[in-house]
Amino acid sequence: MSKKYSSNQFLKGAMVLTVAALVTKILSAVYRVPFQNIVGDIGFYIYQQVYPFYGIAIALSTYGFPVIISKLVAEKLENEDEEGAKKVAVTSFLFLCIVGLSWFLIVYFGAGVIARWMGDPLLKPLIQVISLSFLLLAPLSVLRGYYQGKEDMVPTAVSQVTEQTIRVATILVFSTILVSQGYSLYMAGNGALFGSITGGLGGLLVLLFIVTARRERLFSRKSLRLSPEYVHIWSRLLMNGTAICVSAMLLVLLQFVDSLNVYSLLTSSGMDTESGKTWKGIYDRGQPFVQLGTVVATSISLTIVPLVTSAYLKKKENLIREYSQLSLKISITIGFAATLGIINIMVPTNTMLFENALGSKVIAVFCLSIFFSCLILTFAGIFQGIGKIYYPAICILIGILLKYFGNAYLIPVMGIMGASVATVVSLTVITGMMILQLRRLFPIRFFPFSFYKTLLLSGAAMTIVLQVFLQIYDTLLDNGMPERELSVLFSLGGACLGAIIFLIVFLRGNVLSREEMGFLPFGSKWVRLMNMMQPKYKK
Repeated sequence: MSKKYSSNQFLKGAMVLTVAALVTKILSAVYRVPFQNIVGDIGFYIYQQVYPFYGIAIALSTYGFPVIISKLVAEKLENEDEEGAKKVAVTSFLFLCIVGLSWFLIVYFGAGVIARWMGDPLLKPLIQVISLSFLLLAPLSVLRGYYQGKEDMVPTAVSQVTEQTIRVATILVFSTILVSQGYSLYMAGNGALFGSITGGLGGLLVLLFIVTARRERLFSRKSLRLSPEYVHIWSRLLMNGTAICVSAMLLVLLQFVDSLNVYSLLTSSGMDTESGKTWKGIYDRGQPFVQLGTVVATSISLTIVPLVTSAYLKKKENLIREYSQLSLKISITIGFAATLGIINIMVPTNTMLFENALGSKVIAVFCLSIFFSCLILTFAGIFQGIGKIYYPAICILIGILLKYFGNAYLIPVMGIMGASVATVVSLTVITGMMILQLRRLFPIRFFPFSFYKTLLLSGAAMTIVLQVFLQIYDTLLDNGMPERELSVLFSLGGACLGAIIFLIVFLRGNVLSREEMGFLPFGSKWVRLMNMMQPKYKK
């Protein structure tokens, strides 16, 4: 490597946003477990049917439009045009007010049609509640983007964490109260979805407090004055913002497709409505696994963008290739280990989290998505870094169409397993398209055989140990041990044991250099661990 990699290389602002993104992603995944325990599989189905609308709103106001606004603001500030930066904010606010209002009107008044398309007309009021979240799109996006453009990431980070914390608290409190008071599961779902509104308002209040405390005056006569520049700003927001949003919404869009046709396909294939709702809820148990499994890949994708962008602007193609290959090597390793580990301990983990082992095979197949999602997120980060923001969006849209028609073909044949298979197939196609395009742009070398050999040996060792470990689990169950309590011990123990075995074999394989290990968070600690695994490692 021509350059030493370490976490110290990352821009401070990028790291702040990365930490905030990781915290919010973990919160977004973890709360689903107690929520499902409160409302059961049917209640979980109800919530998950409508959740993708919130996912779209959060992607637009967090990962899409703020990124473009920040670039526009930064361009003005580079030319010491403070008024121009404020004008970007005001112009963007007016544009996004139209966008947010349009989304609200379409979703609110189209709720009945959407609910019937999903096959469950009772979802109409829940869809109408979630539509309100689009009204917060403009202020959240603009204030986050404005401060990011000024290289101040703290307001965005604090608002994101505040939004998710309040939202999760609202969901758990409202669902607990409504279920305990005997209200219907649809009413409990309505209360839970109200968390998107309280969370968004909380995040907005934090931003407004910061604006007031810093005495920012974004709205002035100059900034409100119409000019031809409005068209330029609006067009960039529409084109570039939409492309980045699509890339950020990969998992949400897949969930949205499942909301549209999984339940209706199950019932039209002969399953009764109660069973259809239950099995859709069981299938949705896979979402927290995938979200948690891709947390590190999200971190890599967020941090690789500034590194690749810097190399691209300096026209250092070799450095672009090195950064890209390094990030892919780490994504492959983490994605492979997380996917294989979760699949191995799926039965006790499913029982520990969701009270029983129903649908473990379906969820295990669905969890193959972790590996491909890790790669896709990293590829998207690389493409954004070199300014190719449209290609990932095109690939993802093609994959979403494939997922929709894959569900339509496979679910009548395979039942709920067909939805898992369709997801994996669509992600495989997206990954393949991105690999081909990246190799056309930069002739990235395949990793040496030793890397794949070490990866497979690590996975095989972990699998053998975990399968022996789970034989003890099955034996104890057969002898009448309490299932839920036992599942906690074996899922947590299995996760730790699997990780240790994988790390020992992988680090002894010496397929990551010291410089590459230093790229990871807490890089120096990983290097010391590598030295422990390899006493004769040459410095």
